[in-house]
Amino acid sequence: MTAPAAATDVRQHILDVAKPLLLRKGFTGVGLTEVLTAAQVPKGSFYHYFGSKESFGQAVIEAYFTDYLGRMDALLSQRGTAARRLTAYFRDWLDSQTGDDAKSRCLVVKLGAEVSDLSESMRAELEQGTRGVVERLARCIEAGRTDGSLSAPLDSHAVAASLYQSWLGASLLAKISRDRAPLDAVMAATRKQLGLTKAR
Repeated sequence: MTAPAAATDVRQHILDVAKPLLLRKGFTGVGLTEVLTAAQVPKGSFYHYFGSKESFGQAVIEAYFTDYLGRMDALLSQRGTAARRLTAYFRDWLDSQTGDDAKSRCLVVKLGAEVSDLSESMRAELEQGTRGVVERLARCIEAGRTDGSLSAPLDSHAVAASLYQSWLGASLLAKISRDRAPLDAVMAATRKQLGLTKAR
């Protein structure tokens, strides 16, 4: 792997290289030397952008949610009913967690429990990011109630939070069992809870 030529790209390059390492080994399992070697940058460059491994971890989580929420916004702003957009989002989640591309796995599932006990700043970054996911789901559920494509309960935010918790749990169970059955089950439960049908 070649380090980027422009100095302004170095910070993002380090984050991009680190993400698959963290998805594979976790936060404590990846040393700075491994990150620096993979990114082909000197230690001084690392500490220029990140004051500590903790601030680096916080930056990785922030970058992950920036990308994730951007993709979520794209999926939930497609044409068609809110039911169709939500189906596309949850289908994308299922496919990303069961496909061959390990880089698409959920960083929240991988790091959530580990870093929340290690670092308040990383825990807070995770909380802020997950709050963004729930808020977007709630808005789309509310839109579905308005356009008649969903038959969700009145409290859209509570439904969104419940769904997100269920999908995180199913993703973790799928990882533990190395079986997609928990994700297939949560997809079926989601369709039932929201009144989704394939025709919408």
